[in-house]
Amino acid sequence: MSGSPSSRAAAASASPAALQTRVVEALSAVLPRHAILFRKEETGPFECDGLTAYRAQPLVVVLPETESQVADVLRTCHALGVPVVSRGAGTGLSGGALPHERGVTLSLARLNRIVSVDRIACTATVQCGVRNAAISEAAAPHGLYYAPDPSSQIACTIGGNVAENAGGVHCLKYGLTLHNVLRVRGYLADGEPVEFGSEALDAPGLDLLSAVIGSEGMLAVTLEVTVKLVPKPLLARAILASFDDVRKAGNAVAALIGAGIIPAGLEMMDKPMTAAVEDFVHAGYDLDAHAILICESDGTPEEVEEEIARMVAVMEGAGATRFDISTSEAERLKFWSGRMNAFPASGRISPDYLCMDSTIPRRKLAEMLGRIGEMSVSYGLRCCNVFHAGDGNLHPMILFDANDPDQLQRAERFGAEILETSVEMGGSITGEHGVGVEKLNSMCVQFTQEEREQMLRLKEAFDPRSLLNPGKAIPTLNRCAEYGRMTVRGGRLPFADLPRF
Repeated sequence: MSGSPSSRAAAASASPAALQTRVVEALSAVLPRHAILFRKEETGPFECDGLTAYRAQPLVVVLPETESQVADVLRTCHALGVPVVSRGAGTGLSGGALPHERGVTLSLARLNRIVSVDRIACTATVQCGVRNAAISEAAAPHGLYYAPDPSSQIACTIGGNVAENAGGVHCLKYGLTLHNVLRVRGYLADGEPVEFGSEALDAPGLDLLSAVIGSEGMLAVTLEVTVKLVPKPLLARAILASFDDVRKAGNAVAALIGAGIIPAGLEMMDKPMTAAVEDFVHAGYDLDAHAILICESDGTPEEVEEEIARMVAVMEGAGATRFDISTSEAERLKFWSGRMNAFPASGRISPDYLCMDSTIPRRKLAEMLGRIGEMSVSYGLRCCNVFHAGDGNLHPMILFDANDPDQLQRAERFGAEILETSVEMGGSITGEHGVGVEKLNSMCVQFTQEEREQMLRLKEAFDPRSLLNPGKAIPTLNRCAEYGRMTVRGGRLPFADLPRF
């Protein structure tokens, strides 16, 4: 198999059918036949991730079972000049795993072995396909657990968490994936092995680990991760605090942090979201409340008792109208069950939804909720709000019917305005879901041309031919120029109004 420029040019100009035949033939030399999918009925399940509004049919899907097979796939695709899109469990919500129609989708789900758990060093080394929750399950006999806990933790994989820098309800106190990963090992686009970070407290040279975490599979393919584990707290209790106004709830969040309290978890749901999840899980939420805060304290029994009292006092001063405090572990988990099931609950009340992801300063929470309410009226679409209130990470759920093109377009524009408003308030277009394809245009709003050029240079340093997950996260300069010329309702046009790649 030749990797010459002429052979790559021939592959680039080939028809889809001819290219598929060539790629399948080349991959058959390094993979068993059952690990290569190319018929439409086989590749259909890989056409999107959790962002179902955008779909593409992959040219070929491969399911390697060993690391050496992954390296062989990358070397083969690099020689052919064929793009590669890595995929874990497909739970991402920004289209980061959207297939390339002339590329190979590299499913890493079969690399799901827990390599080791070190109770002395409080670390675990796992393959990329290990589920987030499975790490804590393996560490539990040692009295340890892995702190980052995305709502999709029963399904999402650690490789995907690394790609998106995932968070979760306990990220306020324990940090995001970035703060809990020591080492990442994998391969570059050409199959060269590479390692970032170290199992030690620090690693020599540039801090490339921080560049790779959150890079959305554009710099390297992650195969093995070493994570930090933390001791299970002796006790954890949760408070449900009800408010008769969402602005009061938003102000209560700022007041808690301002008082020097760092809860183990601090989440907020507005009235529409509360109604949706209560009907789904029956957690005992106050359906008369316009907003609910879930605040958790963990530590020793003495620490928890003191912190719970301080939380109640602060929220009472901010206008809370009712408190429910868990008295058992079962009740604590019941309180959290609604928040952890916000996405499926939304799916029960709407054919489709866009789960947005942006961050704003905590002091702007109340103002932002008011603005989202105004947008909901303006675009004629319902919106349920649920978010990591403690660190200002918003997850507005825009409800719509994708079968109606007009509703889809309004939903996209609604989401784009939320993102731009977040930037306007001093925040960011993403907190933990990544950019993917969903937020490409919004990158043009947040970052200057010079900043985007630097991002592209970093991508080029790792992947000179741009074969790993091309067309994601970093918009081209031409795209941003075109986006800047388009305006709708005083805002910017969303992703769907411009070419995708």
